[in-house]
Amino acid sequence: MDIKEFKTEINNTPLIVKSSSIANQTNGSLIVQMGDTTVLVTTVMGKQDKTDYDSMPLSVDYEEKYYATGKIYGSRFLRRESRPTDLATLISRMIDRTIRPLFNPLLRREVQVNVTCLSMDETNSPDIVGMIGASLTLMISDIP
Repeated sequence: MDIKEFKTEINNTPLIVKSSSIANQTNGSLIVQMGDTTVLVTTVMGKQDKTDYDSMPLSVDYEEKYYATGKIYGSRFLRRESRPTDLATLISRMIDRTIRPLFNPLLRREVQVNVTCLSMDETNSPDIVGMIGASLTLMISDIP
């Protein structure tokens, strides 16, 4: 597994971006870590144009898991297939509004961005780390 790692600092907090073959069937995938907050960001583009769409079909999914904070609430079958929380929906929309202007407005292929929070700490918010990761995965992918 060829792992490439890039580091920088934002407000004296290290931002680490790792590129590996963890999701090698996607167009782009990265693991982004800021402090103890870690997210996996993957991007995929469809093979065919969707000519019946008026705008670009972009889907952003932010997934939060309770294990990311080290907590497991209630029965493990209670929230197994439930809908995302309101906060997850708002974070997905925030990432969508940030990356949508980066695309060519004439692109009609389906693009999906998945942001999965793997771990989080009390100081670094996973939505900002996910937004940085979404932008970086689009830059390293072959999506126009």
